[in-house]
Amino acid sequence: MLNRRTLRIKIMQTLFAFEQCKQANHLLSLDHLDDRFRPDLNSMEVQDKELLSSQRKSSRLLFEKKFKDPETTGGDEIIIKTVDEALALYHKNVKRDFNYLQKNMILEVEALNNLYHTVLGLLISFGEVAGGDKKINHKNFSGNVWIKALSENADLKKELVKGGLTSNQEQVRGWFKDVIKPDSLFQKFNEEKSPDVESQKTIVKHIVRKLILGKGPIHDQYEEDIMRWAEDKDIIKSLVDKTIKSFDETTGKIELQKLTLDWDDDKDFMKKLFEATVHLDAEHKLLIAKNTRNWEVDRLPLTDLVIIEMAIAELITFPGIPVKVSINEYIELAKEYSTPKSRQFINGILDVISKELYALGVLKKSGRGLIDNK
Repeated sequence: MLNRRTLRIKIMQTLFAFEQCKQANHLLSLDHLDDRFRPDLNSMEVQDKELLSSQRKSSRLLFEKKFKDPETTGGDEIIIKTVDEALALYHKNVKRDFNYLQKNMILEVEALNNLYHTVLGLLISFGEVAGGDKKINHKNFSGNVWIKALSENADLKKELVKGGLTSNQEQVRGWFKDVIKPDSLFQKFNEEKSPDVESQKTIVKHIVRKLILGKGPIHDQYEEDIMRWAEDKDIIKSLVDKTIKSFDETTGKIELQKLTLDWDDDKDFMKKLFEATVHLDAEHKLLIAKNTRNWEVDRLPLTDLVIIEMAIAELITFPGIPVKVSINEYIELAKEYSTPKSRQFINGILDVISKELYALGVLKKSGRGLIDNK
């Protein structure tokens, strides 16, 4: 089951991508200025290259000034018009990227459910291929109680059909032949006269952990198809492990796992935190600059800056989450995704900023966490 840390990771990755998009959109707007004041090689009129070069430089300077301060005035009329066009292009592209990334962030999490069901469906398919092998008898595996329980699970059947998640049979047969059959543990299991329940459980866990999610052709295919596979596979592994553990020997039934206890609530959390971070007030961003001592904000690693801004947004936006919990979560993100020194650095900054926000009356927490944030 997904926890809030996993959701924070997804948000952090999306914010990182959004910042990169903003940088790319900035360059596109500058390209727009360059194109506007570039000599027209198809024109029959003589081009004043010196003037165009001067206009190009002036437009870039004005663009950067207005980019930082929209109230900036002055300049040649044609330059002002072109700069305003470039700024409008920038904001249009940023808005488009914001909408796409926010929507895609949610879809990525929802896709984990399909991926989880696909892995379970792959086990069923391997069982079917094993049962249809006319050269070698794989009755130990095709008759495995876990494979049988998955095959008979009505909810899983429904999800596989609804999501169009039926495995490519040719690919499944190839994987069974090249990955499953040659595996020494699978061969040993297949040679057992009457494998007990524990042995049947062990082989299913082995196939999932080592042959599907472990390094190999199946893993490589998922890695090629799924952009966040490196992070997602651990979530899938946890869900499948819990599914295997849920098997009831008495009834022979197995229970599908839910991605979250309340997806609507978690989805709302993701949207709110993403939006709050993107639209973080300038005064709160100034707190970062104020407390980075000898560091300029634009020299901070982008990952560190995203983590700090996320933390501030969460502290302000979610009164039900204690300060200590939020800070600890972002320290863990820094430890996992940023530089070796980032954990201590971010811990110090967030500790100071949280106290300043509290002193300013911005933090309105319900419950403990305000005085227990060290």
